[in-house]
Order: sequence, then C-alpha cells, then structure tokens
Amino acid sequence: MLHDFLNRLGIANPIIQGPMGGGPSTPELVAAVSNAGGLGSLGAAYLTPEQLRAAVRRIRVLTSRPFNVNLFAGGWPKEIHAEPGPMLDLLAEVHGQLGLPPPATPQLAPDPFPDQFEALMEDPPPVFSFTFGIPDREIMSRLKSRGIVTVGTATTLEEARLLAEAGCNAVVAQGSEAGAHRGTFAASFESSMVPTLELTRRIAGGLPGLPVIASGGLMEGAGIATAMRLGAAAAQLGTAFLVTPESGAPAIHKRAILDARTDTTAITRAFSGRPARGIVNRFVSALRGREEIILPYPLQNALTRPMRTEAAKQGRAEFLSLWAGQGLTRARELPAGKLVGILVEEAGL
Repeated sequence: MLHDFLNRLGIANPIIQGPMGGGPSTPELVAAVSNAGGLGSLGAAYLTPEQLRAAVRRIRVLTSRPFNVNLFAGGWPKEIHAEPGPMLDLLAEVHGQLGLPPPATPQLAPDPFPDQFEALMEDPPPVFSFTFGIPDREIMSRLKSRGIVTVGTATTLEEARLLAEAGCNAVVAQGSEAGAHRGTFAASFESSMVPTLELTRRIAGGLPGLPVIASGGLMEGAGIATAMRLGAAAAQLGTAFLVTPESGAPAIHKRAILDARTDTTAITRAFSGRPARGIVNRFVSALRGREEIILPYPLQNALTRPMRTEAAKQGRAEFLSLWAGQGLTRARELPAGKLVGILVEEAGL
C-alpha cells in the first residue's frame, strides 16, 4: 500500500511537511519539501482568497512537483454568546506593555472556508487536506471529480471512520503529541488525546486499505520507521520543519524551540479559544485557572491577533503563540530539503 499511496500522491518519499497556518508554511518551504521528494503543505486557513491565490501561484513558480493546501473545514459557529469583559481587561494590560491601543470587543465574522475553497478551485492543488471537521458532500464530490487527493484529520478511530465514509483518500492520525491545534471534531478533546503510535495502529488496523499518515512528535527517522511498521503509509512533521530557514515562523519562535532542553509544551486555549499545543509562556500561565474567561473560537483568536502580531515584531516570546509538538527538543536547524533527505536515510526508506 505504501508505494500505491506514494504513486497516488506523486511523491518519492513518505515525508509530508505539516500545513502550519499563520505564516510558517511559506511557498518557499512548501516547494523545498516537494522538490526534495516529499509533500510540501501550505497552511492556508488564515489567508484571504487573494492571498491564497498568490501563494499557490508562487508555489507553482518554485516547483513542478505535487503539493498540498490545507484549510479549516468545520468548527465555525453561526453565533456566539460570551462575556468579553474579563478577557478584555487582561489583554488591556498586555496591550499597554506592547504599546498597542486597548483591545476592542471582537465581532463574529463569516466562516472564511467557502470563499477560500472557491479561490482554491480556480487552480486546484494535487492534494487538499483539512481539519476541524469534514467538508459537505457537494464539496467532496467536486474534489473527487477533479481528481484531487483528499486528506482529513482524525484524532480517534471513530473520526477516521467518518472521514473514510465521506470519501477521504487518506487520514492524518494526529496524535496527542502533535503541536498546534487539535483537529478533534467528533468527541471531546480530552477523550481524543491518543498517542501518535497508538492512534496509527488503531486506525491502520481498524480501517484496512485506508492510508494513514502518522503525525505528532515525529522528528527523526527512527520514529517514522516505527510508525510505518505500525501501519502508517507516510509521516507528517510540523515542528521539525518549523525551524528550517524556509519557514516563515518568527525568529523568536524558532529560537524557543531550538533552545528547549525539556518538553515545555502544554495544551492551551489561551490564544485561539481552541485546544492547541505550544510552549508554556507568560500569557499561557496567566490564564491557568482562569480558563472560563477565554472566549470561544474564533473570537479569542481574533482578539489576541494584535498582541501576537506585535509580540512577533518586538521579539516578545512571552506573548506569542509558540506552537510546538512534544518532540521539540529534537529539532534540527537544517534546510528543509536537506532535512527530508536525512529523515529518509535515518528511516531506511
């Protein structure tokens, strides 16, 4: 099944660069991984339709190889009733330290997915992946009719089963070690924290014939080889590629990962309102025990964006969402293409 899956993707090596939204997965990073025989992935969830079009155009200039584009397909509420006062008060202090004007009450914007998807279909990528849910039947049918490989995100065997029933060509088994947002959509996040290798084994055994992409805590070839022995058809790595020179992550974010000597990550809703794994810093700590004041996604995400943007400019790691997986201490500062080659060699692929 490994070679069939790689042929379907059009890649030589079962190494997929995780689609890191918010800036890290630049066209340069995507192209570097694809040019090295892996599958580069553009995390496009926060891009406007025009930014998405421009990024895809740029990727096509930099590589003729297959690549993946990822969007958030689910989890966007139609209405939210929340009291923003306490959160605004806490952020007002942070804004003062960063020289920003006081924060304003965020408004619920329309779900960006429909417009993003239409923009993407103007020049569709070979692979389309998604998280937070499953696109509706009409969208899945359109993707299939265009011959696009579809990849959904599962944090449990049941989610993988739902994705398979919806027609997905493969699933990412997002283990509990994975950095950034949890893709859970069919149960509580707490009940869906399954370690990567165990989740890979469960899905591969429970849904034979469905290609499984192991993701979470994988940083070296040995882990990739183990995941593939348990049934994975490929491995997806995010944190390992976040520190590459092609990554668009702020320098202070890369340095926080490269300087880590122990696993300093935790799951937090502090920055976006959705559970996500990152390095614990001052802002995360300030909301421990006060989780009830965190606004639901996407309001919290919109409310903290000015803080995160300014913190990145000023090099203030204490106010930045430092997303990282539990394998962060094994991160290597290497060019993306070279890292793909080393991973393939280490895994004996």
